[in-house]
Amino acid sequence: MQPLELETGLIKFTHCKKDIYCRCVPESCPLCGQSAVRSWKLEDAPVSIPSPFVSGHRAQCSFVVKPTNGVFLGEYDGCSDLHVGITSSKGIVYNYNETGIHRDDAGWQQCVWVPLVPPDLYALIHQWDAYLEDFSAADYWLSHRYREQDHNCYTFALMFINSMLALQGKKKFNKNEFTERFVLPRTRRASKYITICTEISQNYFYIIHNPENRYN
Repeated sequence: MQPLELETGLIKFTHCKKDIYCRCVPESCPLCGQSAVRSWKLEDAPVSIPSPFVSGHRAQCSFVVKPTNGVFLGEYDGCSDLHVGITSSKGIVYNYNETGIHRDDAGWQQCVWVPLVPPDLYALIHQWDAYLEDFSAADYWLSHRYREQDHNCYTFALMFINSMLALQGKKKFNKNEFTERFVLPRTRRASKYITICTEISQNYFYIIHNPENRYN
């Protein structure tokens, strides 16, 4: 499959009591053939649906997720392995795998992300890169210590996050807590977005017949 060029977002409008997603609003409704823009009620007017994906190299001080191989849009099957990392304040993605620590300045252009530092915490942002570099340099992250099940990229990311929380006197997260609170809501949204983009790439529109199941 080829990557889909829909990272800039989608448009949703309502017609025939259906939610219709597309790249841009058509002149006529794909369901009834009548004007898609005439006499719109406010609740039916087009709204922009932003992409849930960002470039990890533009996501400052964040937890980022991408497919281990390929990209989300057009290539991810929903079952393949995911890879995670932590970004520096300059967009370098620190990540850990069977070959050790990596500091990537490319390759993370399409990620689900969780911001970790409020933009007004200038002191922490200023020290973030030094903390991240020192943490990554520990022997604990040598390649021979890697274990796919319990000493992996997620271990690396979560341990760093918890070290930053401890530094601020805040409660640490276990893997389930962090995943359920921060990661799953974003990956579920991304999964719905991928479904919509795939349908649009094949049929130009994605139509939700039951508004209660709409993408939010």
